[in-house]
Amino acid sequence: MRFVWAVVAFVLAAVMIGAGLAQRTIFQGPKTETTQLQVEQDAPFTMIDGAVLNRLPGSQTLRAQSDGTIFVSYGRTADLQAWLSDTPYNEISLDSAGLPVATLVEPEVEAVEETPADAEAGAATEAPAEGETDAAAEDAGAAVRSPVGSDLWLDEFQEDDLLIAPLQLPDTMSVLVASDGAEPAPAQLSVSWPIQNSTPWAGPLIVLGGIVMLVGAFLYFLGIRNARRSRGPRRKGLPMPVTEPIDLAVEGADKGVITAGKPTRRGIAGRKAFVALPIIAITGLLVSGCSAESWPTFGPSPTPSPTQTVIAPEDQQDPAITATQAERIITRISETMADADSTMDAALAATRMGGAALAERTTNYKLRAAIADYALPSSVPTKPLEIVLPQATNEWPRVVMAVATDADDKTASIMYLTQEDPWSAYKLTYLAALEAATEMPNLAPDYIGATRVAPDSPFLLMAPDQIAAAYADILDKGEESEFYADFEAEGDQFRTIVSEDRARRIQEFNATGATTGSLAFGSTPGTETPIALATVESGAIVAVNLNETDTVKPVSAEAVIKLTNNATVRTLTGVEQSATGFTSTFGDQLFFYVPAQGSTEKIRLLGYSSSILDAQVIK
Repeated sequence: MRFVWAVVAFVLAAVMIGAGLAQRTIFQGPKTETTQLQVEQDAPFTMIDGAVLNRLPGSQTLRAQSDGTIFVSYGRTADLQAWLSDTPYNEISLDSAGLPVATLVEPEVEAVEETPADAEAGAATEAPAEGETDAAAEDAGAAVRSPVGSDLWLDEFQEDDLLIAPLQLPDTMSVLVASDGAEPAPAQLSVSWPIQNSTPWAGPLIVLGGIVMLVGAFLYFLGIRNARRSRGPRRKGLPMPVTEPIDLAVEGADKGVITAGKPTRRGIAGRKAFVALPIIAITGLLVSGCSAESWPTFGPSPTPSPTQTVIAPEDQQDPAITATQAERIITRISETMADADSTMDAALAATRMGGAALAERTTNYKLRAAIADYALPSSVPTKPLEIVLPQATNEWPRVVMAVATDADDKTASIMYLTQEDPWSAYKLTYLAALEAATEMPNLAPDYIGATRVAPDSPFLLMAPDQIAAAYADILDKGEESEFYADFEAEGDQFRTIVSEDRARRIQEFNATGATTGSLAFGSTPGTETPIALATVESGAIVAVNLNETDTVKPVSAEAVIKLTNNATVRTLTGVEQSATGFTSTFGDQLFFYVPAQGSTEKIRLLGYSSSILDAQVIK
């Protein structure tokens, strides 16, 4: 009976193991579903809409194939459409049946109403002769825009011949596919999604089959042992001759035959292990090939831990960039400015810097070219970014505020970045050092963003376009200024530095030139437009540009102002002395926190920077 049960166990084990293996092999369906994206017409760019990427659930894998270099990037759909707005491109979207279809999108040409004067001018203009080409048209056609390195992309990829990009994008983002911006974009495109084809009972079936096989092997062993012990009834045979004692003194073949005894326990245990070992080994090999998809999942599904909820206004748009984008953009700016600073290349600096920051940098390059030991400008810190506050908008220009800490001296800097249009790079327009122990106001997280405050906004304690003039008045008049009570004096180190520096220079000047000349100071608003982003409490962080001037004049017709010990002014003016005097201008970049209208707080200085901007001979 034991043999019967052993055979049953072996058969059952084979069925269970075979069923488990079949689930992972011949009965398992495809792991991915692929959709080919057909593009009929040639265009330098192809945009795959986010709806196509999210046509099926799960992460997406984009596959593009071409003979040359393939470029793929992704970003917000609105950003891609703005970047492509002036060039023809193929847009792959879903039709009414939910299937992907490609459409050639031509750039929109704004119609301009023609006046009679324009008509007359057009009639007077001769058409180009036959065979000639319009130079302007040739120039416009020759312009090729490369998509590589745009600040709009969240990420980008480049490969030759074949590009496979694993993605996990929401339907608000799209993908851009191109070659080099001139040649047609790759036409062989496909998107794949994973298919849920887990086999949770494959692993248990294989394991249980192995256990049943061990049971069958054990029953088989018991059957063999029982058969050997009970050999059954024996027929009575002929009488056996009487066994004579064996004479141990006999040598060789006459010594007799010694019969073998019963097998020892050690031999039985060895055979048992010999039978069980292959079964365990085979089961282990089968189980080791089973992934997590081969086992059932027990217990409740994990739920994310709750986090603090930040609610954006209903009419607020998406943030212009992400924190990852900001980190990459600031790194690019820092690397470009490091190259420009080392070579004193103002044209290179202008590709990544603008406004008051570029004006001060340009002056620094001019001075360093003439003065050997003139100090380098402060570098642009990159990591870590303590704060990223992008403007929430789909329009241009765009603004981003960031606070970064220098890894070497641990000083923090606050900056404003500006992007003028979809095709321009972000430029650093304001850069200042944060005051020690600066307490920043409550700001929205980077994934929410902030609205930009208009320069003449009446909802703040003081409009952003009035901050520079009010603070300049305080620098010149101190407590006598009408705006003194609106600004927080405690902790304002810049105000203290300016006051002490002016007092020191007046004292030094009066010690040698009080009888021959005069020294006067003044502050005026700069020419740069203030930038302001809203805070959570409806206040704003405002960046303004301020100019401080030092004017030195002779007091008599016979006196002259010499620049013997002032190499900076001598370099900027190009003269050694003047009978009319000199005016030196220092550019200040200042960041303020401006509370909302009706707040009990005062306007507070957050950070500042100051450097020589210009020097001129008084006319």
